[in-house]
Amino acid sequence: MSSKDPATMTEEGTASVSLSRRRSRRRRAVITTILIAVAIFLAIADVCLGHEVYSLSDVWSVISGSGSGGAQFSIGEIRLPRALVALFCGAGFGIAGTSFQTLLGNVLASPDIIGVTAGANLAAVLAITVLGLSGLALFGVAVAGGLATACCVLLLSWSRGLASSSSPTSRFILVGIGIAAMLNAATSWLMVRADQWDVQAASRWLTGSLTDVGWSDVIPAVACVVGGYLALTVVGKSLDILRFGTPMATGLGVKVNSARAGIIVISVMILSVMTATTGPIAFVSFLAGPIAVRLLGSQKPALLSGAAVGAIIVLLADIVAQHLPSGKVPVGVMTSLVGGPLLVFLVARMMRKAE
Repeated sequence: MSSKDPATMTEEGTASVSLSRRRSRRRRAVITTILIAVAIFLAIADVCLGHEVYSLSDVWSVISGSGSGGAQFSIGEIRLPRALVALFCGAGFGIAGTSFQTLLGNVLASPDIIGVTAGANLAAVLAITVLGLSGLALFGVAVAGGLATACCVLLLSWSRGLASSSSPTSRFILVGIGIAAMLNAATSWLMVRADQWDVQAASRWLTGSLTDVGWSDVIPAVACVVGGYLALTVVGKSLDILRFGTPMATGLGVKVNSARAGIIVISVMILSVMTATTGPIAFVSFLAGPIAVRLLGSQKPALLSGAAVGAIIVLLADIVAQHLPSGKVPVGVMTSLVGGPLLVFLVARMMRKAE
Protein backbone atom coordinates (compact mmCIF):
# COMPACT_ATOMS: atom_id res chain seq x y z
CA MET A 1 0.00 0.00 0.00
CA SER A 2 1.43 3.40 -0.97
CA SER A 3 2.48 5.72 1.84
CA LYS A 4 2.05 8.84 -0.32
CA ASP A 5 -0.80 11.13 0.56
CA PRO A 6 -3.31 12.25 -2.10
CA ALA A 7 -1.82 15.74 -2.31
CA THR A 8 1.63 14.37 -3.15
CA MET A 9 0.21 12.01 -5.75
CA THR A 10 -1.73 14.88 -7.33
CA GLU A 11 1.41 17.02 -7.53
CA GLU A 12 3.37 14.16 -9.12
CA GLY A 13 0.60 13.59 -11.63
CA THR A 14 0.51 17.27 -12.53
CA ALA A 15 4.29 17.35 -12.91
CA SER A 16 4.15 14.28 -15.15
CA VAL A 17 1.49 15.86 -17.39
CA SER A 18 3.49 19.10 -17.60
CA LEU A 19 6.65 17.20 -18.54
CA SER A 20 4.76 15.28 -21.24
CA ARG A 21 3.37 18.51 -22.68
CA ARG A 22 6.82 20.14 -22.74
CA ARG A 23 8.26 17.13 -24.55
CA SER A 24 5.40 17.21 -27.04
CA ARG A 25 5.93 20.92 -27.69
CA ARG A 26 9.68 20.40 -28.17
CA ARG A 27 9.04 17.52 -30.57
CA ARG A 28 6.60 19.62 -32.59
CA ALA A 29 9.02 22.56 -32.68
CA VAL A 30 11.99 20.43 -33.77
CA ILE A 31 10.09 18.51 -36.45
CA THR A 32 8.41 21.64 -37.80
CA THR A 33 11.77 23.42 -37.99
CA ILE A 34 13.28 20.47 -39.86
CA LEU A 35 10.36 20.39 -42.31
CA ILE A 36 10.67 24.12 -43.00
CA ALA A 37 14.43 23.73 -43.53
CA VAL A 38 13.84 20.86 -45.98
CA ALA A 39 11.29 22.95 -47.90
CA ILE A 40 13.73 25.88 -48.16
CA PHE A 41 16.53 23.52 -49.27
CA LEU A 42 14.31 22.05 -51.99
CA ALA A 43 13.32 25.55 -53.15
CA ILE A 44 17.01 26.44 -53.51
CA ALA A 45 17.65 23.15 -55.33
CA ASP A 46 14.72 23.89 -57.66
CA VAL A 47 16.39 27.17 -58.60
CA CYS A 48 19.89 25.75 -59.04
CA LEU A 49 19.08 22.54 -60.91
CA GLY A 50 17.94 22.33 -64.50
CA HIS A 51 19.22 21.97 -68.03
CA GLU A 52 22.10 24.14 -66.84
CA VAL A 53 23.19 23.87 -63.21
CA TYR A 54 23.90 27.14 -61.40
CA SER A 55 25.85 27.60 -58.19
CA LEU A 56 24.58 29.36 -55.09
CA SER A 57 26.86 32.30 -55.91
CA ASP A 58 25.19 32.62 -59.32
CA VAL A 59 21.77 32.64 -57.67
CA TRP A 60 22.85 35.22 -55.13
CA SER A 61 24.32 37.42 -57.87
CA VAL A 62 20.96 37.46 -59.63
CA ILE A 63 19.05 38.16 -56.41
CA SER A 64 21.41 40.97 -55.45
CA GLY A 65 21.11 42.50 -58.91
CA SER A 66 24.66 41.89 -60.09
CA GLY A 67 23.91 38.92 -62.33
CA SER A 68 24.15 39.16 -66.09
CA GLY A 69 23.52 37.28 -69.31
CA GLY A 70 21.71 33.99 -69.44
CA ALA A 71 21.80 33.49 -65.68
CA GLN A 72 19.89 36.72 -65.11
CA PHE A 73 17.03 35.58 -67.35
CA SER A 74 17.03 31.88 -66.48
CA ILE A 75 17.18 32.39 -62.71
CA GLY A 76 15.51 35.76 -62.32
CA GLU A 77 12.62 35.34 -64.74
CA ILE A 78 11.99 31.58 -64.84
CA ARG A 79 13.43 29.52 -62.01
CA LEU A 80 13.13 31.86 -59.03
CA PRO A 81 9.44 32.76 -59.48
CA ARG A 82 8.68 29.12 -60.27
CA ALA A 83 10.35 27.93 -57.06
CA LEU A 84 8.60 30.59 -54.97
CA VAL A 85 5.21 29.73 -56.43
CA ALA A 86 5.86 26.03 -55.80
CA LEU A 87 6.92 26.79 -52.22
CA PHE A 88 3.95 28.97 -51.30
CA CYS A 89 1.29 27.18 -53.34
CA GLY A 90 2.39 23.87 -51.85
CA ALA A 91 2.16 25.47 -48.41
CA GLY A 92 -1.30 26.82 -49.24
CA PHE A 93 -2.55 23.42 -50.39
CA GLY A 94 -1.13 21.89 -47.22
CA ILE A 95 -2.78 24.46 -44.94
CA ALA A 96 -6.17 24.08 -46.62
CA GLY A 97 -6.11 20.28 -46.50
CA THR A 98 -4.86 20.13 -42.90
CA SER A 99 -7.51 22.56 -41.64
CA PHE A 100 -10.32 20.66 -43.40
CA GLN A 101 -9.16 17.27 -42.12
CA THR A 102 -8.64 18.54 -38.58
CA LEU A 103 -11.96 20.35 -38.48
CA LEU A 104 -14.00 17.42 -39.78
CA GLY A 105 -11.89 14.70 -38.17
CA ASN A 106 -11.61 12.64 -41.33
CA VAL A 107 -8.65 12.12 -43.66
CA LEU A 108 -11.07 11.99 -46.61
CA ALA A 109 -12.27 15.54 -45.87
CA SER A 110 -9.80 16.98 -48.35
CA PRO A 111 -10.70 19.78 -50.77
CA ASP A 112 -9.55 17.47 -53.57
CA ILE A 113 -12.32 15.02 -52.70
CA ILE A 114 -15.25 17.15 -51.49
CA GLY A 115 -15.65 19.21 -54.65
CA VAL A 116 -13.88 22.52 -54.02
CA THR A 117 -11.12 21.83 -56.52
CA ALA A 118 -13.68 20.52 -59.03
CA GLY A 119 -15.58 23.80 -58.78
CA ALA A 120 -12.46 25.84 -59.50
CA ASN A 121 -11.67 23.49 -62.41
CA LEU A 122 -15.11 23.89 -63.99
CA ALA A 123 -15.00 27.66 -63.63
CA ALA A 124 -11.53 27.84 -65.21
CA VAL A 125 -12.43 25.55 -68.13
CA LEU A 126 -15.61 27.59 -68.73
CA ALA A 127 -13.54 30.78 -68.71
CA ILE A 128 -11.00 29.35 -71.18
CA THR A 129 -13.26 27.51 -73.61
CA VAL A 130 -16.40 29.67 -73.62
CA LEU A 131 -15.40 33.15 -72.43
CA GLY A 132 -11.87 33.14 -73.87
CA LEU A 133 -10.37 34.53 -70.68
CA SER A 134 -6.79 34.32 -69.47
CA GLY A 135 -4.47 35.93 -66.95
CA LEU A 136 -6.06 37.85 -64.09
CA ALA A 137 -9.61 37.31 -65.35
CA LEU A 138 -9.08 33.54 -65.42
CA PHE A 139 -7.59 33.76 -61.94
CA GLY A 140 -10.68 35.56 -60.61
CA VAL A 141 -13.14 33.16 -62.21
CA ALA A 142 -11.33 30.10 -60.80
CA VAL A 143 -11.33 31.60 -57.30
CA ALA A 144 -15.03 32.42 -57.59
CA GLY A 145 -15.77 28.86 -58.76
CA GLY A 146 -14.05 27.32 -55.75
CA LEU A 147 -15.81 29.64 -53.30
CA ALA A 148 -19.21 29.09 -54.93
CA THR A 149 -18.78 25.32 -54.76
CA ALA A 150 -17.82 25.45 -51.09
CA CYS A 151 -20.89 27.57 -50.33
CA CYS A 152 -23.07 25.09 -52.20
CA VAL A 153 -21.66 22.10 -50.29
CA LEU A 154 -21.98 23.98 -47.00
CA LEU A 155 -25.61 24.94 -47.63
CA LEU A 156 -26.64 21.46 -48.72
CA SER A 157 -24.92 20.00 -45.65
CA TRP A 158 -26.52 22.53 -43.31
CA SER A 159 -29.37 20.86 -41.42
CA ARG A 160 -30.17 23.44 -38.75
CA GLY A 161 -26.44 24.05 -38.53
CA LEU A 162 -23.40 21.87 -38.97
CA ALA A 163 -23.56 20.97 -35.30
CA SER A 164 -27.12 19.70 -35.33
CA SER A 165 -26.51 16.30 -36.88
CA SER A 166 -24.95 13.33 -35.19
CA SER A 167 -22.67 12.89 -38.18
CA PRO A 168 -22.08 16.29 -39.83
CA THR A 169 -18.74 15.13 -41.20
CA SER A 170 -20.22 12.22 -43.14
CA ARG A 171 -22.96 14.40 -44.57
CA PHE A 172 -20.49 17.11 -45.60
CA ILE A 173 -18.15 14.62 -47.30
CA LEU A 174 -20.92 12.74 -49.11
CA VAL A 175 -22.50 15.95 -50.39
CA GLY A 176 -19.07 17.14 -51.53
CA ILE A 177 -18.31 13.90 -53.36
CA GLY A 178 -21.66 14.06 -55.16
CA ILE A 179 -21.18 17.67 -56.23
CA ALA A 180 -17.60 16.93 -57.33
CA ALA A 181 -18.89 14.13 -59.60
CA MET A 182 -21.40 16.48 -61.25
CA LEU A 183 -18.85 19.26 -61.69
CA ASN A 184 -16.29 16.88 -63.18
CA ALA A 185 -18.93 15.64 -65.64
CA ALA A 186 -19.72 19.23 -66.65
CA THR A 187 -16.00 19.91 -67.12
CA SER A 188 -15.65 16.87 -69.38
CA TRP A 189 -18.67 18.00 -71.44
CA LEU A 190 -17.13 21.44 -71.94
CA MET A 191 -13.84 19.87 -73.00
CA VAL A 192 -15.59 17.69 -75.58
CA ARG A 193 -17.43 20.63 -77.15
CA ALA A 194 -14.56 23.11 -77.05
CA ASP A 195 -12.30 24.23 -79.88
CA GLN A 196 -9.05 22.29 -80.30
CA TRP A 197 -6.82 25.18 -79.23
CA ASP A 198 -8.99 25.92 -76.20
CA VAL A 199 -8.88 22.25 -75.25
CA GLN A 200 -5.08 22.32 -75.25
CA ALA A 201 -5.02 25.42 -73.02
CA ALA A 202 -7.60 23.94 -70.65
CA SER A 203 -5.78 20.60 -70.52
CA ARG A 204 -2.52 22.29 -69.53
CA TRP A 205 -4.36 24.11 -66.75
CA LEU A 206 -6.20 21.00 -65.51
CA THR A 207 -3.04 18.94 -65.11
CA GLY A 208 -1.61 21.36 -62.55
CA SER A 209 1.58 22.89 -63.87
CA LEU A 210 4.23 25.41 -62.89
CA THR A 211 5.43 25.93 -66.45
CA ASP A 212 3.83 29.31 -67.13
CA VAL A 213 4.06 30.93 -63.69
CA GLY A 214 5.91 34.21 -63.26
CA TRP A 215 6.44 37.06 -60.85
CA SER A 216 2.83 38.18 -61.26
CA ASP A 217 1.77 34.90 -59.62
CA VAL A 218 4.13 35.17 -56.65
CA ILE A 219 2.50 38.10 -54.85
CA PRO A 220 -1.05 36.66 -54.73
CA ALA A 221 0.28 33.30 -53.56
CA VAL A 222 2.44 34.79 -50.80
CA ALA A 223 -0.26 37.22 -49.63
CA CYS A 224 -2.97 34.57 -49.54
CA VAL A 225 -0.86 31.96 -47.72
CA VAL A 226 0.47 34.39 -45.11
CA GLY A 227 -2.89 36.09 -44.58
CA GLY A 228 -4.81 32.80 -44.52
CA TYR A 229 -2.39 31.20 -42.08
CA LEU A 230 -2.60 34.18 -39.72
CA ALA A 231 -6.40 34.12 -39.93
CA LEU A 232 -6.50 30.39 -39.15
CA THR A 233 -4.06 30.94 -36.29
CA VAL A 234 -6.53 33.39 -34.75
CA VAL A 235 -9.26 30.75 -34.84
CA GLY A 236 -6.77 27.97 -34.09
CA LYS A 237 -8.08 27.49 -30.56
CA SER A 238 -11.54 26.77 -31.91
CA LEU A 239 -10.06 24.39 -34.49
CA ASP A 240 -8.30 22.49 -31.72
CA ILE A 241 -11.41 22.26 -29.52
CA LEU A 242 -13.70 21.25 -32.39
CA ARG A 243 -11.62 18.05 -32.77
CA PHE A 244 -13.26 16.74 -29.60
CA GLY A 245 -16.81 17.05 -30.91
CA THR A 246 -19.72 19.43 -30.79
CA PRO A 247 -20.85 18.85 -27.16
CA MET A 248 -17.43 19.59 -25.65
CA ALA A 249 -16.84 22.58 -27.93
CA THR A 250 -20.25 24.01 -27.04
CA GLY A 251 -19.59 23.44 -23.35
CA LEU A 252 -16.32 25.35 -23.61
CA GLY A 253 -18.09 28.34 -25.13
CA VAL A 254 -17.23 27.85 -28.80
CA LYS A 255 -19.86 29.01 -31.29
CA VAL A 256 -19.63 25.82 -33.28
CA ASN A 257 -21.51 26.78 -36.45
CA SER A 258 -19.81 30.14 -36.93
CA ALA A 259 -16.37 28.69 -36.06
CA ARG A 260 -16.75 25.85 -38.56
CA ALA A 261 -18.08 28.14 -41.26
CA GLY A 262 -15.24 30.63 -40.72
CA ILE A 263 -12.54 27.97 -40.87
CA ILE A 264 -14.07 26.48 -44.02
CA VAL A 265 -14.31 29.87 -45.76
CA ILE A 266 -10.69 30.78 -44.97
CA SER A 267 -9.43 27.37 -46.10
CA VAL A 268 -11.45 27.46 -49.30
CA MET A 269 -10.15 30.94 -50.11
CA ILE A 270 -6.55 29.72 -49.74
CA LEU A 271 -7.22 26.62 -51.84
CA SER A 272 -9.05 28.56 -54.56
CA VAL A 273 -6.26 31.10 -54.96
CA MET A 274 -3.62 28.36 -55.08
CA THR A 275 -5.64 26.39 -57.65
CA ALA A 276 -6.16 29.51 -59.74
CA THR A 277 -2.39 30.12 -59.69
CA THR A 278 -1.08 26.68 -60.66
CA GLY A 279 -4.10 24.64 -61.64
CA PRO A 280 -5.23 21.68 -59.52
CA ILE A 281 -2.05 20.00 -58.26
CA ALA A 282 -3.76 16.82 -57.16
CA PHE A 283 -3.57 15.17 -53.73
CA VAL A 284 -1.25 17.72 -52.07
CA SER A 285 -4.05 18.85 -49.76
CA PHE A 286 -4.95 15.22 -49.16
CA LEU A 287 -1.41 14.05 -48.32
CA ALA A 288 0.07 16.96 -46.36
CA GLY A 289 -2.08 16.75 -43.22
CA PRO A 290 -1.79 13.01 -42.49
CA ILE A 291 1.97 13.07 -43.11
CA ALA A 292 2.42 16.04 -40.75
CA VAL A 293 0.29 14.44 -38.03
CA ARG A 294 2.18 11.15 -38.32
CA LEU A 295 5.54 12.95 -38.03
CA LEU A 296 4.43 15.03 -35.06
CA GLY A 297 2.85 12.09 -33.25
CA SER A 298 -0.09 14.25 -32.22
CA GLN A 299 -3.65 14.87 -33.37
CA LYS A 300 -3.45 18.58 -32.59
CA PRO A 301 -3.79 21.01 -35.51
CA ALA A 302 -0.57 20.93 -37.53
CA LEU A 303 -1.10 23.89 -39.85
CA LEU A 304 2.53 25.03 -40.05
CA SER A 305 3.85 21.48 -40.39
CA GLY A 306 1.15 20.71 -42.95
CA ALA A 307 2.19 23.80 -44.90
CA ALA A 308 5.83 22.67 -44.86
CA VAL A 309 4.90 19.14 -45.97
CA GLY A 310 2.74 20.53 -48.79
CA ALA A 311 5.61 22.72 -49.98
CA ILE A 312 8.00 19.75 -49.85
CA ILE A 313 5.63 17.58 -51.92
CA VAL A 314 5.20 20.20 -54.66
CA LEU A 315 8.88 21.16 -54.80
CA LEU A 316 10.05 17.55 -54.84
CA ALA A 317 7.51 16.67 -57.54
CA ASP A 318 8.66 19.66 -59.59
CA ILE A 319 12.33 18.73 -59.30
CA VAL A 320 11.66 15.10 -60.25
CA ALA A 321 9.26 16.00 -63.07
CA GLN A 322 11.77 18.34 -64.72
CA HIS A 323 14.52 15.74 -64.80
CA LEU A 324 12.72 12.63 -66.00
CA PRO A 325 14.38 11.02 -69.05
CA SER A 326 11.12 11.24 -71.00
CA GLY A 327 11.06 15.01 -70.67
CA LYS A 328 9.20 17.53 -68.53
CA VAL A 329 6.04 16.26 -66.85
CA PRO A 330 3.40 18.48 -65.18
CA VAL A 331 3.68 18.57 -61.41
CA GLY A 332 0.05 17.48 -61.02
CA VAL A 333 0.80 14.24 -62.85
CA MET A 334 3.61 13.41 -60.43
CA THR A 335 1.52 14.08 -57.33
CA SER A 336 -1.35 12.01 -58.76
CA LEU A 337 0.97 9.04 -59.29
CA VAL A 338 1.73 9.08 -55.55
CA GLY A 339 -1.60 10.28 -54.17
CA GLY A 340 -3.90 7.94 -56.10
CA PRO A 341 -2.52 4.66 -54.73
CA LEU A 342 -2.29 6.14 -51.23
CA LEU A 343 -5.97 7.14 -51.36
CA VAL A 344 -6.92 3.59 -52.33
CA PHE A 345 -4.80 2.24 -49.46
CA LEU A 346 -6.38 4.56 -46.89
CA VAL A 347 -9.93 3.79 -48.03
CA ALA A 348 -9.23 0.04 -47.94
CA ARG A 349 -7.79 0.33 -44.43
CA MET A 350 -10.79 2.32 -43.21
CA MET A 351 -13.13 -0.31 -44.66
CA ARG A 352 -11.26 -3.11 -42.87
CA LYS A 353 -11.52 -1.23 -39.59
CA ALA A 354 -15.25 -0.76 -40.09
CA GLU A 355 -15.86 -4.49 -40.58
